[in-house]
Formats: sequence, C-alpha cells, structure tokens
Amino acid sequence: MANDISADILIIGTGVAGAITGAKLAAKGLSVAFLESGKRIDRFSAVEKFWTAAIKVPESAYPNDPTAEHPLSHRIEDFYQQMGPELFRSTYIKVVGGTTWHWLGTTLRNVPADFKLKSLYGRGVDWPIDYDDLEPFYQAAENEIGVAGDATDDLGSPRSGDYPMPLIPMTYLDKQFAAALDGSPYQVRPTPQGRNSVFHADRPECCGNNSCIPICPIQAKYDATVHVAMAEEAGAKVYDETTATRLNLGADREIESVEFRRADGSTGTAAGKVVILAAHAIETPRLLLNSAQEGAPDGVANSSGQVGRSLMDHPSRLSWAEAPEPVWPYRGPLSTSGIENLRDGDFRKQRGAFRIEIGNDGHSWPTGAPATTAADLARQGLRGDELDAAIKDATSRQIRLASLVEQTPDADNRVTLDPDKRDANGIPLPRIHYDFDAYTRDGLKAAEKAHDEVFAAMGAKNIKHSPDIQGSGHIIGTVRMGADANSAVVDADLRSFDHRNLFLLGSGTFPTSATANPTLTIAALSLRAVDAIAASVK
Repeated sequence: MANDISADILIIGTGVAGAITGAKLAAKGLSVAFLESGKRIDRFSAVEKFWTAAIKVPESAYPNDPTAEHPLSHRIEDFYQQMGPELFRSTYIKVVGGTTWHWLGTTLRNVPADFKLKSLYGRGVDWPIDYDDLEPFYQAAENEIGVAGDATDDLGSPRSGDYPMPLIPMTYLDKQFAAALDGSPYQVRPTPQGRNSVFHADRPECCGNNSCIPICPIQAKYDATVHVAMAEEAGAKVYDETTATRLNLGADREIESVEFRRADGSTGTAAGKVVILAAHAIETPRLLLNSAQEGAPDGVANSSGQVGRSLMDHPSRLSWAEAPEPVWPYRGPLSTSGIENLRDGDFRKQRGAFRIEIGNDGHSWPTGAPATTAADLARQGLRGDELDAAIKDATSRQIRLASLVEQTPDADNRVTLDPDKRDANGIPLPRIHYDFDAYTRDGLKAAEKAHDEVFAAMGAKNIKHSPDIQGSGHIIGTVRMGADANSAVVDADLRSFDHRNLFLLGSGTFPTSATANPTLTIAALSLRAVDAIAASVK
C-alpha cells in the first residue's frame, strides 16, 4: 500500500509526551513524523484572543475547529457525552504543543508510596515500576522542561540532583499563609514549577503576568512547542491539522498503517516501524476503540478489556475566603506555594490523600473576580472614589485554596464511543461514565476540613466552599500500565501487550492517580520509554 506519510517513528499527538519523545528519537537519527489534529498557535494572537474573550476559561485562547474539536470547561456536556452520575469536568485542547499551552506549570514528583498503593494500603493497584526506577528520569524531565525549585526542601520525593533553576520566590500572600500556619500540621512550601526563574533555554524569566492558565504571554512557562521545535531541528516532520482516525493491523498483529483525515477533508495513510499514540487519556482510548477490526474486535490494544477504563482526575475541593488584612493576590504565577505534607500516611487505607494548592489568583476561579467583585460592589450602590476604594480593599484580601484529591481506579469510570454522535472527522464522540467512590469522597471531606482549619489560622472571614466537585484538568487512566497483560494495556516500557510496535504515552498509562499534578511524571515516563522505542525500530 502506498503511504502518504512514512517514517521510522510515527507519533500521534504533539503534547508533552509525544514532543519530548519525538525530540529524543529524532536526535538519535531516526526519522520521526507527527500527526496533530490541531493548528500551530501564534502566541500573540492567542493572547489577544484571551484578552477579548467574554468567557475566560482555560480553552478561551485557542481555536475549537470542527475537525479538531475539544471539550470546553463552561460547556462540559457538549463534546463529552456524559452518562453521569457525576460530570467529568477536566478538559484538553488540540493544538501543536497540546494542553501544555494552558497548564499551570506545577512540576511535583509522585512520592514513593504512590507506586505501591495496593501493597502498602490495600487500595487500587501497584505500578509495575517503583520510585527508584523513575527517579533518574524525573531528574532528566526536570532538566528537559526547565524546572525552578529548591532541592534542599523536602517534599517527600528523594532527589539525586539539583533543579536546573533556583525557585520562583514565594509571594507575599504565600508568606502570610506560612506565618499563620507555622507550628501547625500544615507546612507551606514553595512549589517546583516548569517556568523560568532566570533567563533559560533562550526563554525569558517569569514576570508575573498571572495568566498562566490559559496562556503565558512571554513563554517563561514551558510548553511542548519547545520540544516540537527541537524535534523539527533534528529532522522530524509535523503534519498539523491532520487527525488520525484508525489504526490498521497487519498479518503479524503489528500496526501496519494509520488512516488520517486532514482539515480540508482529504484523507491518507501513514506508516511507521513504530507507532506512538500520545493523544491524552480521552483521545487515546477513543482512537483505539474506533479501530476495532478483525483480530481486534473490541478495539486495538484491548485484549485485556481495559482500554477506556479506570478514568481518573484529581477531584478538587475549591474554597475561598477573605483575609483580615491585605495579602495582595493577582501577582506572580497563579500558584507558587502549596501544602505538600498531607500526600501520604496510614490514613490512605481509609481515604484519599491530597495536596493543597494556595492560589495567587484571588477569587477569579470560584467567582470570576475581579470583574465580579466590581460588579457586586456597584450593585450595592457604590460609585466613584468610594467604589474604587472598596474594589481595592476587597480584592487585596481575596484568598483561595484548592485540594487535589487522590482518586482510586474504578473500572466503571470509563470512556466509550457514543453510538449516535460523531465529530467532523467521522469519529464517534467520547461517552463518559463517571462517579466518585467513598474513598475519594472521604478525601474531599477531609480536604474541606483542612481548608476550614487553614482559614481559621489566617483569621479569615466569609469562608465558602464550592458546592461542586471541581476537575483539576488532569485526565488520568484509561490505558493503564501493568505487569500482567490480562489486567493492563501496556507494560512498564509503555509498549502495548498486544502489538509489539505500538507504544502509548501520557497520563492515560498511570495505574493510579496519586496527588501530584501529572505533567512531570508524564515526561519522566516518556523519557524512560525512549530506549525501548528506539530498540524496537532496529
């Protein structure tokens, strides 16, 4: 069969997993081709789009074209066909560079116990690797991304080396939390971040625009276009606005070809000696399930029946209040500190662990402040200088916490294909069944109690908790790794048990959610897979 695109390595997706892996493989002299549904993004145009957007959600700076359609935070039931009982609220975008365009930049490692949840606490499953297996790759990922942090700070994850950059300083707001909580069970620590604290890798240092979500205007924050550019410099080809629609098996059960459809409606096939699917944890199972065929009646890579199952997030308890004195939010990145000493302990036998993120973004996430603050005060009849003074006072005292709670894998939380609705490329829309078990709900209750105690230590007033369980933008599970082909989709090298030349990268491969924001672990696992992928070509 004549192929329109052919390479040693065919990578579907240009987010952090695909881009870092592609850059490393291209640097080894292998030919690499990327298929990416979305467009290349012009940063200045995206910033303008965000500034002028009436509804400022994480996706508001980016296109949502029919041929690269993605979920929207404020219309979460449009693209996702939600079957309940809870709404799955986390999203992603389809552009060159993937969802790292609008990630927060938090680069925490998992803690060692996260890899042994079943062995230690009788919950979930164990990973097929442990912390020591991944530690050198965590170190490498921090160097690749460019992480700012303090290696002397004990965050529960032992380190073999320093961060490439000094930490992003704690804000005045962070320091007020730290002072109020000194001597309490809640230890405030600066957060390691994938953003420049000094000029680094030809990118400027963070200047505190406070719009990390949805876009860093100056690219002080890492995004995967950094590694897309490295891959292209090493000879890789990026085919944007080109959506993979089906994987085809050959007689040897390897992936023989990949069908694709371009935004202009034209179609073709691509082939690689190795195929890497790095399309995030909704689109990856969606494509595998849409590729059902003779020899793979339930979808490609799905002999275990696990494709699409065990969908997880970090369900978040969102709380906000008013400090008694000004703490001056809206300065610096959206979050620069957190409470990380609650992420492990014997309590995990009973309830989910969590980390507490301290926000520098005032009440913007829960209420839409500061615009809503001004509107509320104006409705109270304030005008002119009186209104101006009231806005300054109210805004200066806004504080916000979000606890990211561990969610256990549940086979019934899953992504399937909608039987009726399809996108412009002819692929069924994702249908999602989603709920929280008692373990996760008990973690959310413990988080709310912790927020109340933290706010009490601050002397805060007007404490509010969101009635909704929020998403964290972390889409985890659906193509889990494991040691046993009967209960997992990929092995410890992220290779499909069913098809020797197919690798699946990204947070979809995580067996459990842990509590750390997943990007650094995605990058570390991807770097760990590089040698196995390269060896497969030979």
